Amino acid sequence: MANNGRPGAMRKAKKGPSGGTGGLGRKALEGKGPTPKAEDRPYHKAFKNKQLAERSAAKRGDSRDNRAAGGRSGTNIRGKVAEEVVTGRNSVVEALRAGIPAKALHVAVRIDMDDRVRESLKMAADRGLPVMETHKPELDRMTNDAVHQGLVLQIPPYEYADPTDLAAETIEAWKKGHIRNAPLFVALDGITDPRNLGAIIRSASAFSAHGVVVPERRAVGMTASAWKTSAGAAVRVPVARAGNLNNTLKTFKKMGIFVLGLDGDGDVSLPEIVLAKDPVCIVVGSEGKGLSRLVRENCDQIVSIPIDSAMESLNASMAVGISLYEISRQRSA
Repeated sequence: MANNGRPGAMRKAKKGPSGGTGGLGRKALEGKGPTPKAEDRPYHKAFKNKQLAERSAAKRGDSRDNRAAGGRSGTNIRGKVAEEVVTGRNSVVEALRAGIPAKALHVAVRIDMDDRVRESLKMAADRGLPVMETHKPELDRMTNDAVHQGLVLQIPPYEYADPTDLAAETIEAWKKGHIRNAPLFVALDGITDPRNLGAIIRSASAFSAHGVVVPERRAVGMTASAWKTSAGAAVRVPVARAGNLNNTLKTFKKMGIFVLGLDGDGDVSLPEIVLAKDPVCIVVGSEGKGLSRLVRENCDQIVSIPIDSAMESLNASMAVGISLYEISRQRSA
């Protein structure tokens, strides 16, 4: 624009009022809002970590659903115990030999036959057990991708007895002379290995115990592994599940059952117990932690097994087996 010979004309135009934007700059003045959290920014490391965590949680949920439909280990879903399965040719044939209760035998389509498969099919037919030809993807789903070798034995949930009802029925049968020996029970405090449970049930059957009590929480239940280790003894010895082990032990004591805890620093040595011929409940703790404080306080007597001083402790199932043998010996004498 020319200044028409008037000095400063251009400067005067610049100092005058400027035109508005017509509202076009309003959004720029408003800003972009609060800064997003790190986990919500796609370019940030926290965003990737969040995605990984969500995928991991979703995967765990899928695994729980698979186990509920018949996975390797039972899970509690709204109070119901999911079915379990025994997988692999050796495990399945051993489970069938032990007489483990089963619901169905699943055999892979076009399975390579061997002696174990043939024996499993024969035992299933002899027991009238349904044999189902199942495709591999379905077997993978049932076993949560465990190694099954085309052979899966489906086991129904174990039906636990009520500990108070079991004790009352046993005491009544003893008083009426239907059973010869006084009631004898074994309670487990903090045992988490199913093989220990199975071995304890086997010892309980060998020495005429009338039942095994397991806590509902933080303890092992009747899994397929426990069934197999018991070598079929779980069919003969009932297993009861206690909602609260300490309350159950208190109830036992009110019913006239003496509660004897097994521990290395006991009040009395096992051969010197004088309660063997009375109604007794033996309580054993885990090999590492032993009896919990409250359970120990609820015991009438703490019994120790004399062992070599170089040996720190005995396995839980071994300690129960020795104790049951001594009680059985005294009762027979």
